[in-house]
Amino acid sequence: MKKGNPHLKAAFLEAVDNQLADNDPPETKETLDRLIGQGMSEDDAKIYIAQAVSVEVFDIMKHQKEFNLDRYLKNLKRLPDEPEL
Repeated sequence: MKKGNPHLKAAFLEAVDNQLADNDPPETKETLDRLIGQGMSEDDAKIYIAQAVSVEVFDIMKHQKEFNLDRYLKNLKRLPDEPEL
């Protein structure tokens, strides 16, 4: 994530940590492991995953839609490329 609201960044990273702790969805941990295996630090990998989370939160807030698990999982697979709306 680029510089911005540190509280918002912390909230997205907390969501990533919660997904990892709960192993829900398991693809979050798989993505973390894959990105680390590609030479990325754990912190940077979590920031990339948080970007995918932010796409979903944005869509929920802007369009009053539910969490789109299919798109989220596709965006996880795309990382480190930018997530898509």
